[in-house]
Amino acid sequence: MSSPSHVPVLLDRVVALLAPALDHEGAVMVDATLGLGGHTEAVLRRCELARVIGVDRDPDALALASERLAPFGDRFVAVHAVYDEIPEVLQEQGLDAVDAVLFDLGVSSMQLDVTERGFAYREDAPLDMRMDGTTGPTAADVLNTYSEAELTRILREYGEEKFARRIAGAVVRERATAPFTTSGRLVELLYASIPAPARRTGGHPAKRTFQALRMEVNDELAVLRRALPAAVDAISVGGRVVVESYHSLEDRLVKQTFTRATASDVPPDLPFVPEGHEPALRLVTRGAEKADAHEIEENPRAASVRLRAIERVRGVAS
Repeated sequence: MSSPSHVPVLLDRVVALLAPALDHEGAVMVDATLGLGGHTEAVLRRCELARVIGVDRDPDALALASERLAPFGDRFVAVHAVYDEIPEVLQEQGLDAVDAVLFDLGVSSMQLDVTERGFAYREDAPLDMRMDGTTGPTAADVLNTYSEAELTRILREYGEEKFARRIAGAVVRERATAPFTTSGRLVELLYASIPAPARRTGGHPAKRTFQALRMEVNDELAVLRRALPAAVDAISVGGRVVVESYHSLEDRLVKQTFTRATASDVPPDLPFVPEGHEPALRLVTRGAEKADAHEIEENPRAASVRLRAIERVRGVAS
């Protein structure tokens, strides 16, 4: 099996955003997308009073991260769950609230780097793409069973693929000959379906289709739609939710959730906000922060990151 590497994106900035919420005895953070534990390791090193509950749907990631984080002892707990299960995770851990929640969305370095997982398009591998390889349909199942209209929709919506209809039609024709099983055959189809001028711009021609399949297989947007409000509800006063997203649809969901959470409930034409009606949360970042040119050069996966953070400034009125 090929071995994974791990370069956390915007690591110092993420820890700086989390640190004020974790600078007290008994502080707890949920790393909702643990991966190989790079962000969690940095938090545990720099926020010495904090402990972290690391959540991941990928059993392989949990095992590798647990080994990496073993030196921190009981300051780290690993939990096998999907990140929209935050309320259940807190209940199992005997917690009513936490001080921080971190999301680093999308596919992890480990999943991209381990060929056998089928996330990468540069090497031939089984078309799997499940973040939890123990359950659910694979990318091959999607390609071999979805209708042409359904394939067109996910390629257009999740992959922002201009040639979605053409690709979907080619997939349906090809699978009638033999079902799709490996990435190499799909990549060949994409090269044949996307016109040559388009192939020369916008990166690898398979990038958008593979992204769309991954998001569909793992139901990523629906999970995120449930997870963000749950995370906001889970933080105590002074607590923060920090989110790194890499897709415009993900970032839009984050922005919408944070905008709703920081809105006042008083009429917009009222000249002042009465005491007790101030928003319970405030935006910590101005818009979405991005990686600088140096980091993108060092770590190309940082190119599309959008970083947002929110803080609870008062409790909910009873």
